[in-house]
Amino acid sequence: MSIVNEIQKALLAKQDLKFKAFHSKLIPTTDAKTIIGVRTPDLRAIAKTFANRADVETFLTALPHKYYDENQVHAFILSLMKDYDDCVAHVDAFLPFVDNWATCDQMRPKTFAKAANRARLLKNVERWMKTPVTEVYTVRFGIETLMSFFLDDDFDPKFLKWVSKIRSGEYYLNMMVAWFFATALAKQYEATLPFIENRVLDVWTHNKTIQKAVESYRITDEQKAYLKTLKL
Repeated sequence: MSIVNEIQKALLAKQDLKFKAFHSKLIPTTDAKTIIGVRTPDLRAIAKTFANRADVETFLTALPHKYYDENQVHAFILSLMKDYDDCVAHVDAFLPFVDNWATCDQMRPKTFAKAANRARLLKNVERWMKTPVTEVYTVRFGIETLMSFFLDDDFDPKFLKWVSKIRSGEYYLNMMVAWFFATALAKQYEATLPFIENRVLDVWTHNKTIQKAVESYRITDEQKAYLKTLKL
């Protein structure tokens, strides 16, 4: 039995039909027929079981996968990879097959967090974000990575300009832009606020940013009150 068949068997053994019915509604861009219905802790456990197998490359190159849940396992395996260059190569190969926000957002490689990799990571982030916006989840992944690793000690105000220039009619991309700016308001309020005051973003993203920021416990009551006055 190939590793692909083994992973599919492991996933089917953990199927939860109630969870499938619930989760399918959250990822409307994915064909419900491809969703087995495996909860995240089980997906992580399966990924951990197979990540260090000598034949894991066979699974990682068997694209596109048959099941959504296989994509989830794939994302979690990439998140466990230790070699930065190998991880980026696999991320690049996988991104064209990512068709939903969940798989995109759960792919957060641990090797990206290492300070030694930060300069190279930023170049890759910029490259992913410069992908045509029709590649929704590649651009979304770039923004999400920037949000996750570059809004603290490695922050540079130019990152705000990078994201603010992205224009798309895609809901899941605009939502990530709003999420990025709401998080930036929480972590870098003074640098981010002018982008809201000067209405740099499109109207929908501008208002969604304020909504998400107001919902955040990391934003002060005073800041929330002021942000509400800036809604369009």
